[in-house]
Amino acid sequence: MRIMTEEAVLRLDTSLAEGYTSAPQRVRVMTEHWVGLHVPCPACGGHLVHYPNNRKVADFFCPSCRLDFELKSGKGPMQPRVPDGAYDSMVGRIRSSSAPAFFFLQYDTALNIRNLFVTPPHFLTEQIIERRAPLSDTSRRAGWVGCNIITDHIPSGGRIFYVRDGERRPMEEVRAQYHSTAFLSGQSVRGRGWLVSMMACIEELPDRCFSLADLYRFVPRLQAQFPRNRHIEDKIRQQLQVLRDNGYLIFEGRGMYRRV
Repeated sequence: MRIMTEEAVLRLDTSLAEGYTSAPQRVRVMTEHWVGLHVPCPACGGHLVHYPNNRKVADFFCPSCRLDFELKSGKGPMQPRVPDGAYDSMVGRIRSSSAPAFFFLQYDTALNIRNLFVTPPHFLTEQIIERRAPLSDTSRRAGWVGCNIITDHIPSGGRIFYVRDGERRPMEEVRAQYHSTAFLSGQSVRGRGWLVSMMACIEELPDRCFSLADLYRFVPRLQAQFPRNRHIEDKIRQQLQVLRDNGYLIFEGRGMYRRV
């Protein structure tokens, strides 16, 4: 049996795209084949199964975990906004806790896999979904409203790398990171929205140790994300307690916290 080198494993197979004239189709065939061959489920380590091509809600699923996965691929640096499907459909899936996990795959001009991370479904919140403008009246799908995934709003806990800068991570590390934030899946939809937004704010702070006053600087942003809440500072304190109780933060006393 021929053993593939690490360099060969991280390269897309161009022979699979022969016969396809559309560049997006060629990329889809190559990247989906690569993920199906080399990427286990981040929750259980099981083999992922490819959905039929005409299924619109996902690209892969895990028979053991019953998790759905969508794959987003692109050449060059990861974009801060990644287009997805219909806005209403995505929001509906988030509210019904049936959102898929997302694979974000980046390859270079030589078709080498440079980065691949998965965002678990419990990090998919309405606050990272952006409504796009409706299609014009002259378009074939006039009035259709799509959405973008704002990848810049996904905290590091929701960016679980299989491949980073061309290097594969051990699968045990991938699974450990996935389960370290599983507590989010037990929260209400609105509760998850708050916690994920708080985690993103905390990660923007320059130091791992911070005070309540440091977080209060994000009140305007959080007010914009949660316009119905009129007690943002109270909510910040409440969410810090949840993050502390679940091991994401350590309370140092006197209003000081440290990110683990």
